[in-house]
Amino acid sequence: MRISINLLIVLTFLLSICKAKGQTLNASNNDSIKSVSLLKKSIVPASLIGLGIIVNNSIFEKNFQTNLRNKVGNDFHFPIDDYLQYAPIVEMYTADFWGIKARNHWFDQTKYLLIANLISSTITHSLKIITQKERPNGGFHSFPSGHTTLAFTNACVLYNEFHETAPALAYSGYAFAVTTGSFRMINNAHWISDVLIGAGIGIISAELVYHFEPFKNFNPFTKTKNITFVPQIGSDNYGFYFAYNF
Repeated sequence: MRISINLLIVLTFLLSICKAKGQTLNASNNDSIKSVSLLKKSIVPASLIGLGIIVNNSIFEKNFQTNLRNKVGNDFHFPIDDYLQYAPIVEMYTADFWGIKARNHWFDQTKYLLIANLISSTITHSLKIITQKERPNGGFHSFPSGHTTLAFTNACVLYNEFHETAPALAYSGYAFAVTTGSFRMINNAHWISDVLIGAGIGIISAELVYHFEPFKNFNPFTKTKNITFVPQIGSDNYGFYFAYNF
């Protein structure tokens, strides 16, 4: 019950932000369309969060996890989810490198990616500390899934950047995110409610960032075209390749 109340508070807060913004918009057609668009985009993440609340700590959730582990084997562990959560980021910068047209400049992409992940990770890690839900494989901080939150935040950023110019690329991020969430359960690290709510938090966080566009006019590289910026991910390290051609 305590977990459900906390999640309802988070969901109510997120939706109230959307509602408050809609009430303060001017009555122009563009603003009205944008407000309605945000409400439509909130349906899926709100549904995921709501469903997660319903199944959280339920008999269905426990039986689902037991049946899943019985099918794959109780000793099964394949840590692909540790890497797939970053796949949408790699896709985005690789697409930039190959010149695929995006919604925003690479600096703005990075800016919104960082802000969206800051919001979603803050909510997720706060809930982990508050709820102290036990993981299927022991230990705590199960609720919600941090891997899933990160994966869906990254996937939603990728989608917003390329859904108009490269739909296949845009939707592919969600395929990696779904796989990440699935393997969190298959590897017995999370319950289904952890994954559902992590996905919802990730999507709504990114959608809010792309709706409000914080620091929209801040981009010192907006007129610079001779910069190469590509992520590098190794087995035990992460970084970026940055080059400037004079």
